[in-house]
Amino acid sequence: MKEVLVPDIGDFKDVEVIEVLVKPGDTVAKEQSLVSLESDKATMEIPSPEAGVVKSITVKIGDKVSQGSPLLSLDVGVAGAAATPAEAAPQPRKTPPPEKAAAPAAAPVAAPIVTHAEPVPLGSKEAVQSVPHASPSIRKFARELGVDLGRVQGSGPKGRIVKEDVQAFVKATLTGRPAAAAATAGGGLDVLPWPDVDFAKFGPIELKPRPRIRKLSAANLHRNWVMIPHVTQFDEADITDLEAFRKSNTAETEKRGFKLTMLAFLIKASVTALRQFPDFNASLDKTGENLVLKKYFHIGVAVDTPEGLVVPVVRDADRKGVFDLARELSEISKLARDRKLKPGDMQGGTFSISSLGGIGGSAFTPIINAPEVAILGVSRSVLRPVYAGKDEKGKDLFNARLMLPLSLSYDHRVIDGALAARFTAFLATVLSDIRRTLL
Repeated sequence: MKEVLVPDIGDFKDVEVIEVLVKPGDTVAKEQSLVSLESDKATMEIPSPEAGVVKSITVKIGDKVSQGSPLLSLDVGVAGAAATPAEAAPQPRKTPPPEKAAAPAAAPVAAPIVTHAEPVPLGSKEAVQSVPHASPSIRKFARELGVDLGRVQGSGPKGRIVKEDVQAFVKATLTGRPAAAAATAGGGLDVLPWPDVDFAKFGPIELKPRPRIRKLSAANLHRNWVMIPHVTQFDEADITDLEAFRKSNTAETEKRGFKLTMLAFLIKASVTALRQFPDFNASLDKTGENLVLKKYFHIGVAVDTPEGLVVPVVRDADRKGVFDLARELSEISKLARDRKLKPGDMQGGTFSISSLGGIGGSAFTPIINAPEVAILGVSRSVLRPVYAGKDEKGKDLFNARLMLPLSLSYDHRVIDGALAARFTAFLATVLSDIRRTLL
């Protein structure tokens, strides 16, 4: 008999069990998935260390586990249980309850406005529940926003607290209005309630389940958009020479098994700009009174996957060359698409880059990845005529130059417009000069 324990999952503790993929009596193959864990934006499937038969299961959906926690007992001495994963019959995947699938995914973020505000009383008396009726996912959501569930009024069955109740309480706290009034007036904003429409009465419809990662990202994006005063500074960089240099080295990197993408140069150039403007490589502390200036450069890179957007982190980007960065980008992008990123792979970022250049568009407003204070968006480069002076006869001259659109979103509590404009102007200068990019 062998007890299967949670393997090394990085620095995370108390990771939630969201799926149990086997049951007692099941025959499993080595490396076959046993349970799914969820933390941050990643879902992790724990594989079986050996082939065998499941005798008993220690955990259930909603349990919290850490490295070394027992998952199940496996009888490894059963004949015929040594099939490879490919030969093993696929196990049906259970769909988690809607509330659990909607749990937020990002690591807790300093949110001084909510965390340190006095809770808003519900009505004339304090509505404090001794044991709030809420699911583990809702409790986690409330903890990340600094909400005391004892002061939240539940609107679900039998007074159960649902996600919308927590959101209404937060918005009511920000506006200084009672939560009950906020719910009836549009979730804490002075607008009409969200329309409740029966779409089927107008024509045929189809319900399409949203991928888990998109559900998890939604809560974090909403929090970041509501709680961070976003401003976006637009600029463009002349990358004509840089693109020529990149193409001249593409064949060499492909021989080494990876592509030399523009993103590798963007990371390198961003580090140079962050050194020059350290406030962009910082975070607000929990009080909101101090700025935490970071002396390391871990760059988050948004990766588009079939399940949604994830942001793995390239660590110590300042210590790596462009070829090293390109190779690492290739590796982490594959891990992201294969859903093999570990929670630690998406922690510790100091600045993020979201590149849509391979898809299209001329500009966009990226949402800041809290607790960072800025994010760089990059759109598709385009050839444009750029004024190059006059010829001998006084006629205006224009050259075709490859211009890269830049969209810098920043936290206006930390960075003002003048500093943001200087940052993008400096970054554009770095990108336009290969020598400065590679230094």
